[in-house]
Amino acid sequence: MEFVMYWTFLVVLLLLPVFFLRARRPTKQLPPGSMGLPVIGQSLSLLKAMRANTGDEWFKDRIRKYGPISKLSLFGTPSIFLHGQAANKFSYTCDGNKLANNYQNQSAGSLRSIIELSGEDHKRIRAVLVSFLKPEVLKQYIGKLDEEIRHHLDTHWHGKQEVKVGPLMKTLTFNVICSLIFGIERGERRDILVGLFQELIAGVLAVPVNLPFTQFNRSLQASAKIKAIVMDLIREKRVAFEQQGASPHQDLITCLLSMRNEDNSSVLSDEEILDNAKIVMIAGHDTTSILLTFMVRLFANNPSVYEAVSQEQEEIARSKAAGELLTWDDLIKMKHTWRVASETLRMTPPVFCSFRRALTDIEYGGYIIPKGWQVVWALSMTHMDETIFPDPSKFDPKRFEQQVPAPPYSFVAFGGGQRICPGYEFAKIETLAMVHYLVTRFKWKLSCKDDSFSREPMPVFNQGLPIQITPKKSSGAL
Repeated sequence: MEFVMYWTFLVVLLLLPVFFLRARRPTKQLPPGSMGLPVIGQSLSLLKAMRANTGDEWFKDRIRKYGPISKLSLFGTPSIFLHGQAANKFSYTCDGNKLANNYQNQSAGSLRSIIELSGEDHKRIRAVLVSFLKPEVLKQYIGKLDEEIRHHLDTHWHGKQEVKVGPLMKTLTFNVICSLIFGIERGERRDILVGLFQELIAGVLAVPVNLPFTQFNRSLQASAKIKAIVMDLIREKRVAFEQQGASPHQDLITCLLSMRNEDNSSVLSDEEILDNAKIVMIAGHDTTSILLTFMVRLFANNPSVYEAVSQEQEEIARSKAAGELLTWDDLIKMKHTWRVASETLRMTPPVFCSFRRALTDIEYGGYIIPKGWQVVWALSMTHMDETIFPDPSKFDPKRFEQQVPAPPYSFVAFGGGQRICPGYEFAKIETLAMVHYLVTRFKWKLSCKDDSFSREPMPVFNQGLPIQITPKKSSGAL
């Protein structure tokens, strides 16, 4: 009898922690789904699909099998996949104290950039960046942007029979950002910085193994060199602003240095300026260069689209004197061109999917997202939803003739809510100005049949998108 009572007591004692743990568990359950292979999870199959540009189908298979909310394991982390307009809204608007960005590659910078911050800190940094990137300020830079584009075309396009569009668009956007964001004129320092940023970006999404032969290691070294150059630049800009009366709007760094609190202290530290300048460079170069590359491919494959855009741009060119720079009013007239750009972004958004991280247990859609788990959503899925965009596989710029072309959080090429890209207007004017000079100066056709691309995770054309170019007769502001 004592033996039975002893073991009964022991079993009860052992089960008490289980009872209390169960009692403390949330009533909601995890969503359906498989966690895949140990550690690896579904990472390899997703990466394979992205390389084959079938990532959409990969996620559609999950939705058909498990519904719009499912659990899985990606890159060594348990994850929750969300799909739909409501999922986009949740991911972009959820309290920053509950859902944080999962962008934690140390090569890109510290935790003081807009992409990492949440709550009041995010609002503070965002307000400063928007103060520089808003239309009223960007109007001042149209001439500078125009000059950079002309120089790029004169250097890399004119006199050539064939060019590779992908690498050249990256070169252009790097140089534009170096000029307008960092205020660095063409020369050795800009060339060095452009090369270092290319090395940095190559390692931002690399496997974080810090060994001498890895891309991650090279990216870390590039990041350290960038920090030294930009910190010197910040000191130079401070002297020019405080002692020489330089305009606070001559470039982003000077603008950030000029921002003051009520007690006249700096709104941002030098480290915060550095980190946000780096993030603007990383984000601003990739998305715009990819959009421009896809538009060049679109024009080559769809002559009627090229002709419609060319007609709009030629009319603007004919209204200007030879050599006259583009103006803000010219860009405002390019409505059809921007509709074409928007439809290009709908069908082939540069960013395929995004990741955030739960800082606490979160209830969503009747399920629990546990603390520490990743939240994954594929941005382009709503772009191809036929209930939102009828006949979604058809290229139709008329979709964007309406001021509000789609319900909120369904077209998210530039994010949404408080997480909408502060550089949206900057990307828009850069795209419009470059397309203007491309279609008024050149005609082109693809050099090879292979115009396919893979996602690594940003779209990369397998051959760099080579085209054969033919100059057009000058017609106005060229």
